[in-house]
Amino acid sequence: MKKLQLYLLVVLFISFVTKSFSQKGNYRITNGINITGGVTQFDIVTDNFTTKASNGFIGGLGASVDIPVRWYNISFGMQLSESNVEVLGRPALISTEEEFIEYKMFAAQVAMLLHVKVIPDHFTIDFGPMLQYNSKLEFRDENQESYFINNYTNLSAEDITNISQFNLNGAVGASVGFKYFKLKVQYIYGFTNILKKLENEDLDASGGDSRFKGNQSMLVLGAVVSF
Repeated sequence: MKKLQLYLLVVLFISFVTKSFSQKGNYRITNGINITGGVTQFDIVTDNFTTKASNGFIGGLGASVDIPVRWYNISFGMQLSESNVEVLGRPALISTEEEFIEYKMFAAQVAMLLHVKVIPDHFTIDFGPMLQYNSKLEFRDENQESYFINNYTNLSAEDITNISQFNLNGAVGASVGFKYFKLKVQYIYGFTNILKKLENEDLDASGGDSRFKGNQSMLVLGAVVSF
């Protein structure tokens, strides 16, 4: 139900944006609707934990504004993703065994991207800001909830799930193909500290750094269909 509400919001947003742009200027502006889908590789870049990137998926809906007399296009849209990341831990407080704890995270990202027309209709370089709302970290395997995080003496796997849920990202990438179908690669980096909220949780950080800092890193490989 929450995902359906998010899609309805972005459809209303797109309708407003395309109407506003189409009314400006004396030259013909072409508006379009884009549907995006793809796979992701997600990680949290941090010195606090030992992490391993893992795969996920992404899908989105957007509106593009093509201004013929400009060297760029503009697009507005939202995408939903399910990302996975692994953090090294151990099954008991005192244990010689090590095992990666598997987490997942859902996110909604609203973006405004600039598309530089290297070869119009065929190849663009894409970049811009992105506002993200994400869930807390969730366990993929409930049996790992009682695990402990490596690099800390008494920090449990459950302790680090309450991450910051509003984040600002930057995206850069490229799209190649034809007017109505393109393949794209995109790299998304989190400018804000996605682990910042952990510092307000009064966690037992003995044995490790009590200042938590991490930035999300996401690689997207996907396709875009335009109408």
